[in-house]
Amino acid sequence: MSGIVKEIHEALAVLSIPEKAAFFPKFFKTGKGEYGEGDLFLGVTVPDQRSVAKEYHAKISLEELSELLSSGYHEHRLTALLMLISKFEKAKDTALKTELVDFYLNHLTYVNNWDLVDSSCYKILGRYAFENQKEDLLRKLSESDDMWHKRIAVVGTMYYVKRGSFDLTKELVTYNLRHTHDLMHKANGWLLREMGQKSEKDLIVYLNQYYKEMPRTCLRYAIEKLEEEVRQDYLKGKI
Repeated sequence: MSGIVKEIHEALAVLSIPEKAAFFPKFFKTGKGEYGEGDLFLGVTVPDQRSVAKEYHAKISLEELSELLSSGYHEHRLTALLMLISKFEKAKDTALKTELVDFYLNHLTYVNNWDLVDSSCYKILGRYAFENQKEDLLRKLSESDDMWHKRIAVVGTMYYVKRGSFDLTKELVTYNLRHTHDLMHKANGWLLREMGQKSEKDLIVYLNQYYKEMPRTCLRYAIEKLEEEVRQDYLKGKI
């Protein structure tokens, strides 16, 4: 183990809270057959992980970051991703940004729970795809058999939504609209809701075409910010 990785391990270990170490495995569904099966937790809060990431992100190399990201401990992986985000956001050189994106893509095996996905994918992959017109990076992940890859794809379009661009979000949500897993239903509904926050008109047009095909969880997430009367009409199938 490299010296800096050992330092980060120790810094996180000091911040461990036993009650959270006991709670997180249940919260992140680590039981047999659950989506987070086998994941390990130290019990460190996200703000504390951000503090550690802030201290070390400029010092750590990609080789060392790879070592940290491949850990079995959830907090090691999230802290590694927070540092990767910082490196990407501070990178000025296009070649370096491409290298960081390639690093992210090559380590997707370790981006394997919803918070790891949601905190990193649109800030790295979504932004890179948007700024370089590389939407096929997200389309390819959307077509993967891996559920986390599919979630990375649709949540990655958050960067597009924040900039008022909705076509890719609608495309990828539609592609996996009937996915069997609840975590995809939530992701799809969440991105549709965010689209509606930018343009309710676009959301309504999309809903009117697809809402009867949506899993209930997806629909509830998508319509959460609409007026109550309109929400009820969708839920009761009156539109």
